[in-house]
Amino acid sequence: MEQVLPAERRLRDSELFLLALALAAGVVAGVGVVLIDLLLAFLRWVAFGVGSDQHLIDIDLGPARVLLMPVCGGLLVGLSLMLLRRWRPREIVDAIEANALLGGRMSVSDSLGLVAATLLSGGFGASVGMEAAYTQLGAALASRLGRSVELRRDDVRTLVGCGAAGAIAAAFNAPLTGAFYAFELIIGSYTLQTLAPVGLAALTGALVVRGLVGPTPIFVVWHEISISASDYPAFFCLGLASAGLGILVMKGVTSTEALFRSLAVPRWARPAIGGLLIGAIAVPFPQILGGGHGGIMRALHSGFDLAFLAGLIVAKILASAVSIGAGFRGGLFSTSLFLGSLFGSFIGSGLVQLGPQFGADPLVYAMVGMGAVAAAIVGAPVTMIMIVLETTGEFSAMIGVMVGVVTAAIAVRHWFGYSFATWRFHLRGLSIRSPEDVGWINELLVGPMMRRDPAVIAAELPIDGLRKRFPAGSIRQVFVVDGRGGFCGIIDPGDPSVVNDAEESKTVGDLVSQPAPFLLPSDDLRTALDRFSQAAQETLPVVDNPKDRRIIGYMSEAYALRRYAHELERHRGGRQDDAGIFSPAPGDTPTGPKRP
Repeated sequence: MEQVLPAERRLRDSELFLLALALAAGVVAGVGVVLIDLLLAFLRWVAFGVGSDQHLIDIDLGPARVLLMPVCGGLLVGLSLMLLRRWRPREIVDAIEANALLGGRMSVSDSLGLVAATLLSGGFGASVGMEAAYTQLGAALASRLGRSVELRRDDVRTLVGCGAAGAIAAAFNAPLTGAFYAFELIIGSYTLQTLAPVGLAALTGALVVRGLVGPTPIFVVWHEISISASDYPAFFCLGLASAGLGILVMKGVTSTEALFRSLAVPRWARPAIGGLLIGAIAVPFPQILGGGHGGIMRALHSGFDLAFLAGLIVAKILASAVSIGAGFRGGLFSTSLFLGSLFGSFIGSGLVQLGPQFGADPLVYAMVGMGAVAAAIVGAPVTMIMIVLETTGEFSAMIGVMVGVVTAAIAVRHWFGYSFATWRFHLRGLSIRSPEDVGWINELLVGPMMRRDPAVIAAELPIDGLRKRFPAGSIRQVFVVDGRGGFCGIIDPGDPSVVNDAEESKTVGDLVSQPAPFLLPSDDLRTALDRFSQAAQETLPVVDNPKDRRIIGYMSEAYALRRYAHELERHRGGRQDDAGIFSPAPGDTPTGPKRP
């Protein structure tokens, strides 16, 4: 392996170089969003005859197209995914999983396949959002860019966040939304070190779209809003109800997936069956087609009748669950915004009909519902506050939106504990609760770290034998084994029950009340730390396998914690602070005048 030149090393360590890469990631993400939108508009023109400046709810599509096109799209999606699986038979890694487990490594070719499947899904009317395609493409290209210049693991993760930030900022013409999306969902933390590159990428992505498309907010509010003191308790209740609705949607989607998997049909045919169901739902409720941008505009402007709103909410939940459960590709980001606007508008309109004394404005409730339901499903409460305010341009509703969003986020965390993404990771057996980098800890196994000189004593020996071999104070813990050499407990020779016990008939095994937990050589460091916490023991044995339980070594909690702290510091890139561009670069600190 060739030795890295000092100049190249200094370039990779330069904050300005990372900013330049973030700028490039923002440009690429913004252009990618524009291209995806153009392809989506073309597909919708082919499928539904909708112009590039129109939404699916703007024209009368006719029942024939509404029924047929989702089925055709399902066939195309199913066949394309079948070919992709034959070409690359592996799960496609998204930005959250890549940053949490793989140090930001993403495949561009896999991501392009996902973008194509998402385009076919959204173009032919599946009830999914395109944000999954935007962020997948932006993050994957940024990941490739970072790895091509051999950035450190932590910097690659930051650049993946930059790509996602630029994509979301471009998609919604909302740079603050894009930045906080990256902080909350992709990187997992907000630090001064990541502020400049992520903020620059988000701003760049938004400016690219504004230069190519225009600066107008995508959801325009047409009348001035006002919020009274009596509205805030209602917003709190709306947040709680939105949390319940979000949990219902998440569980409904995974239940629908399980239902489709149980069908005795080929995997490639499931999206077509789902498309037939979507078409049937869309005949009376065509607003459910697509992610729902047009529906959000309608909810914020003229609104819907109360009875129709109730039916549309149910229809959108069913259509979204069927779309993802049947195998269409896409996400719930814009879908949750649309569903939230409907739910909030329903609550606000209901209060108006209950009595004018409430003084409720359905528009305000629609905005609060947008953020609250989206925060419940997607997570990222600050992102959802920002997206409602930036996309509508109505910052006077900030406090009301915050009440609903924060309430929903806390309630979901307390009642359910997952966002939609982390819930799906949980069902796959991945312990990912956030995009915090935990991949390196999974590579630290107990086997190479354990000590191989455990203190062991046979359970059948008398207590006096234990006292003679391990006098009180000589050692803290001794592992007890049975006649076959299997681990059966831990004993402290200095414990009063051992020191003061005068019954000569008792054996060491009699002092072991219950089997203690143990570790396996294949356990990772996270598992070991969890086991120490549960067992409340300072030292645990390492056994060969759970059946025989022959002791082959041991590990102390103190050593595990020291090793964790050491590896954590090493994987942070060796930085001494978190000031990023606000601190002097190495070698720039003044050292005083040089002597001649």
